[in-house]
Amino acid sequence: MLTSDSMSLLWLTYLGLSLVVLVTGYLGLAFLPRMFRLPITWAVAGILWMPTRFRLPLVEEGEFYTGMAPAVVVAAVAFLERNASGLVSSGLLVAAGAMLGVAIGILQAWWFQGGPTSTTTGQRKPQGKQNQDNQKQNDNSRRQRHGSRQPPSPSKRREPKIG
Repeated sequence: MLTSDSMSLLWLTYLGLSLVVLVTGYLGLAFLPRMFRLPITWAVAGILWMPTRFRLPLVEEGEFYTGMAPAVVVAAVAFLERNASGLVSSGLLVAAGAMLGVAIGILQAWWFQGGPTSTTTGQRKPQGKQNQDNQKQNDNSRRQRHGSRQPPSPSKRREPKIG
């Protein structure tokens, strides 16, 4: 059962809280363009989600507890304990997670930078074609030929009369 195993519950709680941190961080960076916002968010995700093994001594002489934990937590504990070997190994994993996150964020920003896609073929429209379509939609020459005055639009909804 999920609640009886404390490690799985701890990992699920950590995953949920890290998702909250990532979503609020992404929304907090809304003033930045997407090209910067995505790599920063993915770098933080890489830092938060990079796992590593750890080993802690127990009270009994010569016994150790080994397990998995987020590398940033292991690095923080190693820093507080002044454990240089643990700090170097987990710190390198934290840096690797950040670099991997930045790479994923740049790829995602590059992937989503394109313009609108055509609904029939799923391919992007060339820029020249897109500009022609925009010019057709914003063309006011027909309105200028017939005078600049348009008939007033009805303010009430008009239903068709049947019969």
